[in-house]
Amino acid sequence: MPQNKDYTPQEVIALCLTYMTSEHVSFVKKAYDMANEAHEGQMRKSGEEYIMHPVQVAGILAELKMDPVTVATGFLHDVVEDTEYTYSDLAEIFTPEVADLVDGVTKLGKIKFKSKQEHQAENHRKMLLAMAQDVRVILVKLADRVHNMRTLKHHRPEKQREIAKETLDIYAPLADRLGINRIKWELEDTSLRYLNPQQYYRIVHLMNARREDRERYIDDAKTAINQSVKELDIEAQITGRPKHIYSIYKKMKSQKKQFNEIYDLLAIRIIVDSIKDCYAVLGAIHTRWKPMPGRFKDYIAMPKSNMYQSLHTTVLGPNATPLEVQIRTMKMHEIAEYGVAAHWAYKEGITQKIDNDELSEHISWFRDILELQSESRDASDFMDSIKQDIFKDKVYVFSPKGDVMELPSGSSTLDFAYHVHTEVGNKSMGAKVNGKIVPLNYKLKTGDIVEMLTSANSFGPSRDWLNYVNTSKARNKIKRFFKTQEKEQNIERGKEILEKLLLEMEFSPKDILKKDKLKKTAERFNFQTIDDLYAGIGYGEVKSVTVANRLTEKERREREKETYELDEKSSNIELKNKTEPERMKIRHEGGVVIQGADNLLVRLSKCCNPVPGDEIVGYITRGRGVSIHRKDCPNLYSSNETQERLIDVEWESTESNANKDYNAEVQVEGFDRSGFLNEILQVINSQTNKLSNINGRVDKNGTAIIKFTIAIQNLKELEQIVDKVKSVPDVYSVKRITT
Repeated sequence: MPQNKDYTPQEVIALCLTYMTSEHVSFVKKAYDMANEAHEGQMRKSGEEYIMHPVQVAGILAELKMDPVTVATGFLHDVVEDTEYTYSDLAEIFTPEVADLVDGVTKLGKIKFKSKQEHQAENHRKMLLAMAQDVRVILVKLADRVHNMRTLKHHRPEKQREIAKETLDIYAPLADRLGINRIKWELEDTSLRYLNPQQYYRIVHLMNARREDRERYIDDAKTAINQSVKELDIEAQITGRPKHIYSIYKKMKSQKKQFNEIYDLLAIRIIVDSIKDCYAVLGAIHTRWKPMPGRFKDYIAMPKSNMYQSLHTTVLGPNATPLEVQIRTMKMHEIAEYGVAAHWAYKEGITQKIDNDELSEHISWFRDILELQSESRDASDFMDSIKQDIFKDKVYVFSPKGDVMELPSGSSTLDFAYHVHTEVGNKSMGAKVNGKIVPLNYKLKTGDIVEMLTSANSFGPSRDWLNYVNTSKARNKIKRFFKTQEKEQNIERGKEILEKLLLEMEFSPKDILKKDKLKKTAERFNFQTIDDLYAGIGYGEVKSVTVANRLTEKERREREKETYELDEKSSNIELKNKTEPERMKIRHEGGVVIQGADNLLVRLSKCCNPVPGDEIVGYITRGRGVSIHRKDCPNLYSSNETQERLIDVEWESTESNANKDYNAEVQVEGFDRSGFLNEILQVINSQTNKLSNINGRVDKNGTAIIKFTIAIQNLKELEQIVDKVKSVPDVYSVKRITT
């Protein structure tokens, strides 16, 4: 997929003309004309006209050769949300099919949610459920996200990271599960660029530094393979395959390897006419070069769940350098690039719609989405289950009859049993893997042959089983068993737990546990009745403290208000009216001068550790005098109350503070390499002997984070030390921190 390709409306229409009939192109153009009129006058954050976004989305869908309805939806996908047009308007002007797709793509922007996380989870839930009804919904949504990521530079940094994380957590895995590698790769690489720019640009730099050597090596390998293929009298397309940046980063991180240790940076893709030719070419390559042990994968005989098929092998190619080779047919290549979109592609004047049976066969996880929805308490719980069961890496195991079963990585034999059927899980007594008896918590590996041992006389699951399973699907089925079997006991247990907790919170259960309040709370947690709520607490489906907090929300607010008013009355500090004329300057401990106030306890705030040279402000606390903060301290909120409590302060002269030490906390971030911490220590010790604390860690992105505390006399001394630390190789940033 061309990265950052900016289409004009005319170019999108021209792209449609290459594969649609003129009648269908007119339908698409009609959608553009309506979107252009509807979005007139609207602008994007980038400063360009809003219509350019739908145009790019439609262009990306046309690149995938999607049908006229889907491309038209690309033009119209924001019309219902952002303009005066309605669902009914679209159904009347176009078709109900177009209106349904636009409705499936439309976000829930006007619905009020308790939190941002809840809002986001509900958006994702609706999107996935709409996708389960019509997969084209997510194809439009993915095209929408691709263009949003291409224009992410126009957002502020924290928003960039938020959108990039959402893309990496939800949209890239969706593109992967749908087999659309072209979109998956772009989303992953762009997300990494904003989430971990240091590692992203480092990998780009390392790839560019050795580009000529790699290209020469690939050319030599292609020439050798071409010679072997010609000897077989097989027609083949042979190309070099660039490795995308995120996959390199992921391997370096998960396998703890350096850039030059990643084998499949160098890769060849071979496209032939038939499956028979795939295996013939594989034999020729293994004859020419020695295959590396454990590096052969046959995805033709056993396709991935997203329909991907190919032969993968890694050989010691020219100069005994590892070389990855992929071999596939042209049809397999289309599926590898376009995934499920290939089944919706518009060819020869008709849409090649995938039928329900074929969809069920290839994308069975759609059914799992609906099942997880029915078993989830709320949108956040649903999304947690999706990430665990749908987006996680997979293992592929066999039933005794040879059927292939796909399960999340880390699944046990008990997960397998519940995947087959609820009753198989509930009646399980043990399992055989590859003919040997194994425990129910045995972790499955790809290629295992699994046979469950069951008994009709089994009393069902034990509570220990919740520790044996790794999938939300199995866990929910076990919980449901206990919920059904022990409902009465759980109702009593839940009520007892809740009453005890309310007493600990100093509330009267009789006052709180009123029928109308309990009923509203039960509905909030998706329980049908009050008894269901009590039972949910009893068997652990919902936390008692969460329910108690919900029930006492109003009472706790009133209690806090009373406490606040009492504090106000008992406060022994009068807030200074800052409009009064400035009185005499009075010096206090810590080298600080307070304008017009005497007999106040003064302390330097430990959250931001101000030092002479910093711009500072005083904050009058209740009962603890004046706290001195840096003016940029994030703990000074901008509420009206805070503003009223601020007073003017300043540092004494430099001479007065000459013998005083002030603590400063500094954080260094850099590339995690051998000796990095020692070099930082040497630089600090060369500048001062007042280092009081230092600690370091490596975050999940492979970045070393070192924090140290030093005693200094003023800001200038600190800046000198920081400049020296910045000169250490591989240091990304040095900054003062607050707590």
